[in-house]
Amino acid sequence: MKVLSGEPAPLGATWDGAGVNFALYSEHAQAVILCLFDSTESETADRCIPLPEKTNNVWHAYLPEVRPGQLYGYRAAGPYDPPNGHRFNPDKLLLDPYAKAIGRDLVWHDSLYGFKKGPAGYERDDRDSSPYAPLAMVVDLAFT
Repeated sequence: MKVLSGEPAPLGATWDGAGVNFALYSEHAQAVILCLFDSTESETADRCIPLPEKTNNVWHAYLPEVRPGQLYGYRAAGPYDPPNGHRFNPDKLLLDPYAKAIGRDLVWHDSLYGFKKGPAGYERDDRDSSPYAPLAMVVDLAFT
């Protein structure tokens, strides 16, 4: 799949008639991965694409082959330092906070939580949450 650098604005997934620009703000992420799903029944991503560009804390990419109806989520890598407010966990699939539509609803499961109770207190949970996480959907906002 062809991946171009894209633009940092607007935030979210924006269909322009030829492809989709993905843009996500994260001040402390060290990497952001876009996960594309082919159906609501998919338990794992069909394609994962590291966002290649970061402009003023906005990670972005343009995918000319993506069309409206595409389901997606993000994974973000960064510091796991709860005392300082950082709980990055790339094992957790994240819903785009700028999503214009939800393509798959949440299914409650313990793997959605970022931590689990362990012998040393609350520890990071490394289980993959993608079978249960909600997915965003690319939409065409054009009015005809």
